[in-house]
Amino acid sequence: QVQVVESGGGLVQPGGSLRLSCAASGSIFYSMGWYRQAPGNERELVATITRGGSTTYADSVKGRFTISNNNAKTTVFLQMNSLKPEDTAVYYCTAKRLDGRDYWGQGTQVTVSS
Repeated sequence: QVQVVESGGGLVQPGGSLRLSCAASGSIFYSMGWYRQAPGNERELVATITRGGSTTYADSVKGRFTISNNNAKTTVFLQMNSLKPEDTAVYYCTAKRLDGRDYWGQGTQVTVSS
């Protein structure tokens, strides 16, 4: 069965850094990525990466966040630097299988506050 497991969330001060990890298993995936949802807001795309290493970023995180994956393309990382209070949200990992089906992790809370 396909599993998507996230880790790395927590509390960090403004200007600080945090790294999220997501491990996907049970299939081969075309791409993986991160979404986030803050209270009262719609879920938004943060960043994605394909097996070939192509990346996309939301304008709000460009220059601050970096997405990467391991050589087996089974784990994705989100390095978050220069964090702002508005980055506070539940972050969800997603993995897209080669046939186009999406799988989701359970979400991990990121809180940026002093």
